Amino acid sequence: MRPRVFIDGSAGTTGLRIRELLDQRQDLELVVLAEDVRKDPRARRDALRAADLALLCLPDDAAREAAAWAAGAPVRILDASTAHRVAEGWVYGLPELAPGQRETIAGATRVSNPGCYPTGFLLAVRPLVDAGVVAPETPLTVHALSGYSGGGRPLIEKWEDPGRGLLGLRYEAPYALAGRHKHVPEMTRWGGLSVEPQFVPAVGPFRCGLRVEVPLHAALLGGRADGKAVWEILHERYRGEPFVHVRPIAEAAALQELSLDPCACNDSNRVELHVLPHASGHVLLVAILDNLGKGAAGAAVQNLNRMLGLAETAGL
Repeated sequence: MRPRVFIDGSAGTTGLRIRELLDQRQDLELVVLAEDVRKDPRARRDALRAADLALLCLPDDAAREAAAWAAGAPVRILDASTAHRVAEGWVYGLPELAPGQRETIAGATRVSNPGCYPTGFLLAVRPLVDAGVVAPETPLTVHALSGYSGGGRPLIEKWEDPGRGLLGLRYEAPYALAGRHKHVPEMTRWGGLSVEPQFVPAVGPFRCGLRVEVPLHAALLGGRADGKAVWEILHERYRGEPFVHVRPIAEAAALQELSLDPCACNDSNRVELHVLPHASGHVLLVAILDNLGKGAAGAAVQNLNRMLGLAETAGL
């Protein structure tokens, strides 16, 4: 019997992309509520409790409420919101995070999908923390550039409003500079860090795509590794991974205008990791992914596959 999958919030930006990825699958039964009842709490609750797996594509408070509906039912929950990413009793849904993580996801009843920015940050940084090259107390800085779809429907409508002229912007637009960004707690906890990184996010005049940059000053490395050693650690960690690709090491001087395109992995579940050494001993880590692919919907499908005992790459 095919497993029943219910998407709660299938009309949102992430939910729509997940539905596209699952619609043609023959190895599962996709349950989507009719338009006239998709917001009805009773219909949503009944569909969630009757499913084998419920995928929550909801705002944080609504996701917490929906997750509570599952109490006493055998349904497994995969939450794409921010609500449970550092919550006790929930497994963090980044299969490549560390050895054994994908097996933990496969056996979990409650899994929280990672954020798009943290996905790039963690895949670049966590192996270095595990290897002792980056100390947990290291004060890291993260600069990231995302397509405007990362902010969901409100930001999409804002950027695509002809009256605002944002699509003609000739530079990126930084945001959340004064407050604590909601992704910082998961970056800190799952990065194995004891201090929060300084996170500087920005939005660019393109719909999808993401580039995360983490500069490692030579003083932070403390002579424990150079660029080549950093590359070798990442290359070894992700050897054989279907979705994480460590690009050949390159000198920063070889870069040109079309290098490090934040849209290079669009419409895929792929992540590209770049290690760029500097003559002074500094190292720049760069992760590129689709903020709605591996950064959201693709990651959700990857986790869903693990939780249902299906091939991890199915549909991706």
